[in-house]
Amino acid sequence: MMRITKSEFEKLAQYVKNNYGINLKEEKKTLVINRLYNEVVNSNCKNFTQYFEYILSDKSGEALTALIDKLTTNYTFFMREADHFYYFRDKVLPYLLSTVKDRDLRIWSAGCSSGQEPYTLAMIIDDYLKNDKKMWDTKILATDISSKALGEAMKGIYSKEEIQLLPPLWRLNYFKKLDNENYVISDEIKKEVIYRKFNLMDKVFPFKKKFHTIFCRNVMIYFDYKTKIELVNKFYDAMEYGGYLFIGHTESIPRHETGFQYVMPSVYRKV
Repeated sequence: MMRITKSEFEKLAQYVKNNYGINLKEEKKTLVINRLYNEVVNSNCKNFTQYFEYILSDKSGEALTALIDKLTTNYTFFMREADHFYYFRDKVLPYLLSTVKDRDLRIWSAGCSSGQEPYTLAMIIDDYLKNDKKMWDTKILATDISSKALGEAMKGIYSKEEIQLLPPLWRLNYFKKLDNENYVISDEIKKEVIYRKFNLMDKVFPFKKKFHTIFCRNVMIYFDYKTKIELVNKFYDAMEYGGYLFIGHTESIPRHETGFQYVMPSVYRKV
């Protein structure tokens, strides 16, 4: 097994943290080696020093993309932390539909991974609005740092086991059978989600309009305290007053360091 020295790990970890916010702790060394071993070998590098130099010198950006794809987990599934979706359907959506005057509903799925979260939101909105949907702009922005995850999301192909937790009518109305094992999201729902590669560590978010709801769940568990607070404050600035922020169930926001108001565990609001 290839080894990574203390200085090599620290240099790689500092680069990843500075540029992508991901906090690679010392105890993650073995995981890093296992995930990057093939990349190092396939790059004809003899050690992690050479590999790091290769990443920095690769003008195509492909080596860096591969590095980030390997280091990000991108684990998700349909209806993960389902109470969030029920709260969005029962509380947030009715509020927004009654207060958003221009009928332009702006929702951001930040750290969307392989697409289950934004597609679920799109199905909730379609199912809720029904015939009134044509009077609204309800497209969802879905971003991730992983090119691989975004590629899977845009395909919208999921196994029958993956969609089993969804309501039967959704499976019937929003999925088409590909073969005995797999289904694909309908074009109607697929066109409601706009996928973009995006780094949450960018100093300035480039959005012209502010969002009414932001989902950023189980992303900040990879960040240190300072990075998390800075990101939450950027979310605050990118959100309309009255808007909602959903984070992961294992995550929390210190109430004295941001303008968000606590609503319930893992749900916050800009008031």
